[in-house]
Order: sequence, then structure tokens, then C-alpha cells
Amino acid sequence: MRILLVEDDTILGAAVRDHIAADGHSADWVGRLDRAAEHLDAAPYDLILLDLMLPDGRGIAFLRGLRRRGDVTPVIILTALDQISDRIEGLNAGADDYLTKPFDLAELSARLAAVARRYSGNPNPLVDLGELQVDLTAREWALFEAFVQRPGQMLSKAQLEDRLYAFGSEVESNTIEVHVSRLRKKLGAEVVETVRGVGYRLGDRR
Repeated sequence: MRILLVEDDTILGAAVRDHIAADGHSADWVGRLDRAAEHLDAAPYDLILLDLMLPDGRGIAFLRGLRRRGDVTPVIILTALDQISDRIEGLNAGADDYLTKPFDLAELSARLAAVARRYSGNPNPLVDLGELQVDLTAREWALFEAFVQRPGQMLSKAQLEDRLYAFGSEVESNTIEVHVSRLRKKLGAEVVETVRGVGYRLGDRR
């Protein structure tokens, strides 16, 4: 998974980032909400780890803003606020899980895995097309999910390559073209539209 960590505590942030990387995930770490917004605009993420008390605002307001805009990226809150009312507020704002500080990094790994299972299920998901089911590889699914999460939005080749870095192997110069071609063969030629010199977007299947 590619994970955005939003945490202003440098010691905790470094520990969480290194632990995420050791688990095989790709992690981008920022300490402010405005930087988090910039990262989310620039690249797709599979999950957000969100502190609630940041130098430039409250994570709850940031989370509510994401959900109002239709962003369904899973969010796990990491915070020292441990009252029941805080948990309820976080979950009601759209969080998928809530972990209070201090926490064990092994527990964080378990929470990440649980949320990932909830959203992705089978690592080689089946996509239903009428009465047909199409088996996608993990990389094909990662790209297809990027398009589905942002319908109508143009995604550059670099943004799509970012989706594949978490798989641990080098991304070749023609990797995106190869996987887009495979998606078209499995799901239909119109599933992904190419805009020459700009990028790709989800095609109009109407």
C-alpha cells in the first residue's frame, strides 16, 4: 500500500514511517495539513494515518473536508485524545479506525492489515462485467482502483507509477502502458482513455 502519514511529532513520525516501510509499504510523511492536502492532490493513496492536533489545524476538520469532497481513502486516526467522545467524533467524521497514543507498532501493523482487507479483499480481485468475472492481478487492480477512485480525473503516468512502487520491484519505463493494455484486453478497450501527452482517465462506458 501507499500510505500518507500526517504526524508532527518527529520521533513518532520517524518510527511509524520506518515501521511502515519495514512492513513492505510505501510511506510519505508530512507534519502539516496543508502539506497533506498537496500530497493528496498530487498522488493517489491507499490509506491515510492522521494525527488530530497539527500545527495548522485539527485533523477532524481535515477529515470531514475529505469526506465532503467524496474522497473515500481509508483513514486511521493516530492521537493522544483518548476520551470516548473523541473516538465517537473521529469515527462519525469518517475515520475507519482510531488508535490512541502511545501505541504498539505491532498493533498499528494489525490495524493497517485489517483496513486493507476490508477494502481490497482478494489480492487478485474479481471484477464483475455483467455475467462475466474478470481476474485482475494485484498491479492491474491497483491501477484500475486509481481510475475508479477518481472518475473523470486525468492521472499522469507518474501518478500511476506511484501506485506501483509499493510492490517493491522497479517500475520500468513502459510498465504503465503494459498494464493499461492488459486492463483494456480484460475489461474492454474503452475502460481506460488515453489523452496523448497528458495521461489517462477512466473511460466512459455508457
